Amino acid sequence: MRLALASLFLFAAVAPAAEPAKQEVELTKDVAYRTDKGADKTRHKLDIYVPKGKKDFPVLFFVHGGAWKLGTKETFSGPAKQFAEHGIGVVCPNYRLSPDVKHPAHIEDVAKAFAWTLDNVGKYGGDAKKVVVGGHSAGGHLAALLATNEDYLKAEKRSLADVRGVVGVSGVYLIDGRLKMFADIFGDDEKVVKTSSPIEHVGAGKPPMLLAFAEKDFLGLPGMADAFAKGLTKAKSEATAKEFKGRDHITIMTDMKKADDPLFVEAKEFVLKVTK
Repeated sequence: MRLALASLFLFAAVAPAAEPAKQEVELTKDVAYRTDKGADKTRHKLDIYVPKGKKDFPVLFFVHGGAWKLGTKETFSGPAKQFAEHGIGVVCPNYRLSPDVKHPAHIEDVAKAFAWTLDNVGKYGGDAKKVVVGGHSAGGHLAALLATNEDYLKAEKRSLADVRGVVGVSGVYLIDGRLKMFADIFGDDEKVVKTSSPIEHVGAGKPPMLLAFAEKDFLGLPGMADAFAKGLTKAKSEATAKEFKGRDHITIMTDMKKADDPLFVEAKEFVLKVTK
């Protein structure tokens, strides 16, 4: 009997703690963040994922990718639900796409959607003082540009102080105007192209950043993440570039829908850390 009790206590001591129960997710779709006469009925809308019944939780404002030409807010729906199940709200905006518009229309839309989020997320239970921005691919570019070039935030009467951190997923941090794929989006004005690159805005006082890239990512993106992180670190801003094994440019984002995905786990912990 004593041996059995001793074994039971030993098992209890070494057994892993039970995972917290997943929270029910409440989704509010197609909320307009721009309602003026010129608003686009599809592109100026966003989706909101929240842990139902919770209050004052942190929020990840996540921008979809698609080469500034494709994609929708639903692209991140799987990971968004996973974050919400773990107590982190998510806001996914649409934004206008090329060729209908060119830079800076994309980032202006993202800045407006971000400002709307700060003004309204409290109505859904989120804490406007705990908002992290993120994005995948072209969305990573837009998130990083929002968090480094304050001009777009100032246009919405906001500042870098409103951005608690950045989660970049296979983001584009350097725009090369010599390449047609970029020239079609950003034009041929050298100054405009240069200022559209987040890496040109490194400096002190930028929000902390987690810059993820895939082992099998698109050529150039890992180097961009490393260079961006090194530039920020040299300027006394906190930044980490990290490779995720066994992933490509798409699966690095889509696999975040799994609770045990390494990037989901790291991004979740990053959001919780920078919003304490």
